[in-house]
Amino acid sequence: VSIMKVRCITLGAFQVNAYLLEDPTTGACAVVDTGEGPDLANALVKMEPRPDLRAIFLTHAHFDHAGGLADVQQEFPGAVTYLPMLERQLFDMLPNQGSLLFGMAEFDRPCGRIDQYVEDGDTVEVGEWRFRFLFTPGHTPGQGCFYDDKYVFVGDTLFAGSIGRTDFPLSDPELMWQSLRRLMALPGHLLVCSGHGPVTTLEEELRGNPFLDYLRRERGMPSFGSGMAPGPRWG
Repeated sequence: VSIMKVRCITLGAFQVNAYLLEDPTTGACAVVDTGEGPDLANALVKMEPRPDLRAIFLTHAHFDHAGGLADVQQEFPGAVTYLPMLERQLFDMLPNQGSLLFGMAEFDRPCGRIDQYVEDGDTVEVGEWRFRFLFTPGHTPGQGCFYDDKYVFVGDTLFAGSIGRTDFPLSDPELMWQSLRRLMALPGHLLVCSGHGPVTTLEEELRGNPFLDYLRRERGMPSFGSGMAPGPRWG
């Protein structure tokens, strides 16, 4: 079986990681998240050869991850866009999301088009490769992860040494703790491709991420202690 090619493209004011996936056997490509503006679309059209973009996977609908969707769709109108079912409310807010939720009107963005909704356990395809969707709400109501037997694209659920913020409008801290427990039940070797920051693995984060101490205690692993103050987190 051929190995999926994965390229990270870091974009925009919030240094969001979008990922270009390519199935070497068929040449079929997909992107995970779009950044907040036209940067991803501009980067894709300049590539030689031009990617055969079949799918756009949105992990969640914050403007820094979904605001570039309309630009990508304009250049690649045949690509099928997938959105977590429970992100529709946040996605529909994109034209006013920057100003209403974050006080940053310059990041109000057009919505673009959603073709299919995904729910927990659904399967999506890129060429001969299949990814499953894991529902991990908390950072947003519908945030989710796409994974296969090597990669897990987690959006803003988990980062190297940190987790997604839960102090935003529509966030839910209790759901986040439950979602992290579900995410960390996946195989530890999976490469974690986050919405911000470097690649890590689930195993590395279970061992050392300060926000996952409750999971280490549950599993009888060495604990960092419950009194540690939370550090900075990505958006």
